[in-house]
Amino acid sequence: MAGHTVLLNMLGGICLLLWATRMVKTGVLRAFGEKFRRSIGHVTRSPLMACLTGIGVAAAVQSSSATALLVVSFIERALMPLSAGLAVMLGADIGSTLVVQSLSFKIAELIPLLLCLGFFAFMLSNSSLVQQIGRVIIGLSLMMLSLGMVVAASASMRESPLFGLILQRLGDDLFMAIVLGALMTWVFHSSVAFILLITSLAGSGMIAVPLAMALVLGANIGSGFIPIGLSFGAPAGVRRVLYGNLAFRLVGVLLAAVFSPYILSLLARLESDPARQIADFHSLFNIALAMLFLPLTSHVAHWLAVVIPEAGEPEPGQPEHLDDALLVRPALAISSASREVMNLSSIVETMLREVILTFGKDGAKRREKIKELDVPVDRLHEAIKLYLTRLMRQPLSEENSRKTFNLIVFTTNLEHIGDIIDKSLLELAAKMQRQHLTFSDQGWAEISTLHARIVEQMRLAITVFMTGDQGMARELVAEKDKIRQAEKQAAESHFGRLRDGTLASIETTALHLDIIRDLKRINAHITSVAYPILEASGAINESRLKIPALSEDALSGATNGSPA
Repeated sequence: MAGHTVLLNMLGGICLLLWATRMVKTGVLRAFGEKFRRSIGHVTRSPLMACLTGIGVAAAVQSSSATALLVVSFIERALMPLSAGLAVMLGADIGSTLVVQSLSFKIAELIPLLLCLGFFAFMLSNSSLVQQIGRVIIGLSLMMLSLGMVVAASASMRESPLFGLILQRLGDDLFMAIVLGALMTWVFHSSVAFILLITSLAGSGMIAVPLAMALVLGANIGSGFIPIGLSFGAPAGVRRVLYGNLAFRLVGVLLAAVFSPYILSLLARLESDPARQIADFHSLFNIALAMLFLPLTSHVAHWLAVVIPEAGEPEPGQPEHLDDALLVRPALAISSASREVMNLSSIVETMLREVILTFGKDGAKRREKIKELDVPVDRLHEAIKLYLTRLMRQPLSEENSRKTFNLIVFTTNLEHIGDIIDKSLLELAAKMQRQHLTFSDQGWAEISTLHARIVEQMRLAITVFMTGDQGMARELVAEKDKIRQAEKQAAESHFGRLRDGTLASIETTALHLDIIRDLKRINAHITSVAYPILEASGAINESRLKIPALSEDALSGATNGSPA
């Protein structure tokens, strides 16, 4: 077989292995994700209970990184102490070894049966739970199939002198083998997939057991780095549990490297099959870590709190509810994003309410405070938009797709309102004070009244967003038409004062009309939240409310000249 064909077949097998591992994790999280979250949330009673919970969750999702992200979500919200989080992670490291154990046995003859079983479960059942279990079974089958592909493709490489020399050099350098294992695990972003690959290569005689053991040690280090990369820039509490887990692994790898000759001798006595030796070593390594560090979790937690102190005040606008672990549960992810949109709308409402004060006394100080609020608005808008974009990559129902799209639209409109306030209204206030201008009493009253009505519109829009109430949505759109008339009347009144020669109106005419224009634009963005609700119910047509049909009694009264 040609060299490029061998390489392509191996690469195809590795890609299938990574995809199958993802299938298993996704299927389990979609089927049982919320139960896992509840389980992790109630494990603070003892380190042993926390460890056992970590074993169960990671064994099901086959990813200690996914379990780490679940733990992180609780640590971040102060729902779990650090010591419990460390204990869960020790258990998760054990749980993720179980699929390696199961697939290290010679069960390739079960692949056709499992594929059929998974296919029929996924395609013929109407139950979401059964469908996801079918997905998991198909994923496990593909994992076994991919490992066979890799072993078959690598068979011709065993005779290559160059490849043999590379393996010999790696086998003679334990440190480089560990580093390579860590790097490859980071590239794979799945320690399970990489260790399954090592196990298969060792079982086929492609690599020697000492080299395979060193690569497994490196894989355990690499898997500790994966959640750290996924939680970059996280709060101190999150970093403590992730760095603590990585520290456990580093100490364990150091000890295993020192005692590697004795470990190799023990493995040889336990198993004759190289694949089983590597699977056993991976499991025993993580069990030994748990036995060593589980009694010390509270002390390690105290030490980590000293080494990684709390930062100062958190930056404003940091999202509080956008949990990546929920992306495989669209309904929960949408709920979390909605809560974050509420935070954003609260900040924008404050900006809108306070902006009118920048045209009065102490306007400069008030402008600075409002400008500071635009930073968290932009930050939250970006975070929510990216979160919802990632959510839309998941398979969504029609209803969840519609909700996600509406959230993005509402979030974008809130950000536009913030920009109008920051880049236009505040600039108008600054210009007015630089030029020492003053509105006429009547002109200022019109602006203030219009502003107050739009603030009320903002509050109503937030309520409509939270409740989806059609009656309130209709009221919001109806009020928009009334405000449009009020804006027109305010402009006409202003032009009337210009004709009368009112000096204050003449001096501020551009400012007056620009403020009315900006308030009108803000009102348009506010009202947009109502349209999807009214369109879904058929209550709106071409951006205008339909007139409700009159009853027979009302028609009769109108015909008789009496009020309906």
